[in-house]
Order: sequence, then structure tokens, then C-alpha cells
Amino acid sequence: MTAHLHSVLREQVLDAAARGLKLTPHGSGSKDFLAQARVGVPLDMRGAQGIIAYEPSELFVTAHAGTRLADIEALLHMHGQMLAFEPPHFGPHATLGGAVACGLSGPRRIAAGSLRDFVLGVTVMDGRGRVLRFGGQVMKNVAGFDVSRLFAGSFGTLGLLLDVTLKVLPRPQAEQTRVLSMSQSAALATLREWGSQPLPVSATAWHDGQLHVRLSGAAAALEAAVRHIGGERLDDGAAPLFWTGMREHRHAFFAGDRPLWRVALPPRAPALDLPGEQLVEWNGMQRWLRSDATAADLRTIAGGLGGHATLFRGGTSALREAGVFEPLAPALMTVHRRLKEAFDPSGVFSPGRMYAEL
Repeated sequence: MTAHLHSVLREQVLDAAARGLKLTPHGSGSKDFLAQARVGVPLDMRGAQGIIAYEPSELFVTAHAGTRLADIEALLHMHGQMLAFEPPHFGPHATLGGAVACGLSGPRRIAAGSLRDFVLGVTVMDGRGRVLRFGGQVMKNVAGFDVSRLFAGSFGTLGLLLDVTLKVLPRPQAEQTRVLSMSQSAALATLREWGSQPLPVSATAWHDGQLHVRLSGAAAALEAAVRHIGGERLDDGAAPLFWTGMREHRHAFFAGDRPLWRVALPPRAPALDLPGEQLVEWNGMQRWLRSDATAADLRTIAGGLGGHATLFRGGTSALREAGVFEPLAPALMTVHRRLKEAFDPSGVFSPGRMYAEL
């Protein structure tokens, strides 16, 4: 079945290249909103689903790109393991390929690392219809420039993801969420202080005067951390729902049509002096902002602090024309163009999804 699917996809890619057509690969469409533009014929990548290889003792899983994230996570859960970067689903049918293509990570990012850090290998089809394999199934296979990780966050602009191998990790022995009342500035200062200490913090979220802190690890480590951190314990039944709500943007902060900005900043950046409501994650490195501020003002402030801003959802057409994704410096755009030309010389895949130049 996989060979047949590859053959069908190859025909579609070569036909598009020959006729000057464009293709937009996608899975369930759960993250289609995150795009500068969507041009071309939709190419459904869910034709092949299922686990190809899973070795709990070797800490890796390989699956077809069309496999539902929920199915992979259910299998890992049965073996006491997890996708430690907690990828957002944004829908019940979210696929592995879509998660990797968008490169988004959830609340545990501050402790475990990003999605890109967990990509061990990929099989892709390029714009010439060639099936290419990069990486392997263990971290030690990585040598030199790790091409497989280029596809994490590439939004389908380089080629078709056919299958992916990810590193998995054991689930923590125990978890507990503490809630503390404090201002945003106090929370940022407190998180910076905790960040320099060996505390088992696996997620943080500040909003509207409340700081939520998730602790993960051995029970003894959690007990010691609680004595240091203080705060009130969030009910163990409510805690997973809270963090899932953060991951899936079900928290009340994310409701509504007002433009939603994602601002990535260095850990020591102060509170953003911008109008609108804010929610802070990842020890201050991820700031969510509901604001009518202009893209220029927001990006000037974020850039001055060493960060960048993405218009994650919403916004008028005029606001989106300023760029959904942070504009790239000329030298970096040149690198992106060369990568695009190497993998997709005819410009078949997702033109303009991230930038008009690509």
C-alpha cells in the first residue's frame, strides 16, 4: 500500500511540476489557519496511516505521516511513555506529519525541548518525485548537518513528509501543579530565579495575576520543590485539564476574534509594554498577546528585546499583509531560497505559505 501511495504521489508531483501547478500538502487541516497564504491544490497526506516501528526500550517510534497524533500518544501511554514536547493538536484528527510540518511544541517545551529536538529521521518526497531518507532511529546516527530537522517547521514548503521517527521519553513518576498569586513582573522575576535552580519544573503559565507551575519527576523531588515554591495545590483532576487547555488553546484567554500574537523572547526579557491582554508561558520565553497593536510596533518592541513575533490567529487582511511570520533578514532569506531550490526546484509545494518569496 505504501509503495502504491508513493507512486500516486510521485505522479501528482511530477504532473504539477510539468504543468506549472502548485500543491498544498495537508493532513486534517487543524493548523491551516497558520499561514501567510494558501495557494494550490490541496494534497491530502492521510493515505498512509499507522505505526511502522516502535521499540519502547530504544525510546523511538516511527509512523506514517498521516497517522493521528492521538493514536500515537495512546500507544505510548500504554507503555508509560510520551511525546515529551507535547505537540498541540488543535483538532481530534491532527496528524504526525502536520505536527512536524508546523513545528509547534506545548507546555513541556521548557523542560524537554522542542519538537525539532525529537526528530530523529524523516522520509520525504521532493519536488522531483524522489523519495529521500534522512537521519535514523537513534540520536547517535546524527552526524554533521541534520537535514531531517529542516522539515520541522517548514510548513510543507520543502516536500512531502511520508514518515517520521521521533524520540520518546518515559512519563514522569509524579506530577503536581502549584498556583501562586502575583503580577506578571513578579512572576517573570520569580521564574528567572527558579530557572537557575535544580527544580523539576516542567511547565509554567501566567495569566491575570495567577502563576501556574507544573512539577514533574520523582515524588521526593516534588515534595522538596513544593517546600521551596509554595503556593496552593491545583486539584489533581483539574491540573491535566488546565495544561491540555493551554496546549490546545481552550483556555478562556484564547477565545474571541481579536488578533492573537505569539511573541518569542529571551528568558530575561521584561514584561511587554503593549496594549492588550497577555498570557506568559515557558518561563517567559513564549508570550501570547491579544492586541490591536500594529505589526510594526509589536515587532519593533520584540526585536529590541531580542525576540520575534508571529500573527498566530486572526487579524484584518491589512494586518496580515504586514507578514504573519517575522520577516527574514536578507542573508537568511537567501539561505531559505537555496534550500527551497534544492528540494523543490519547480516551486510546487506550498508557495507563499510562509513568505511570498518562497
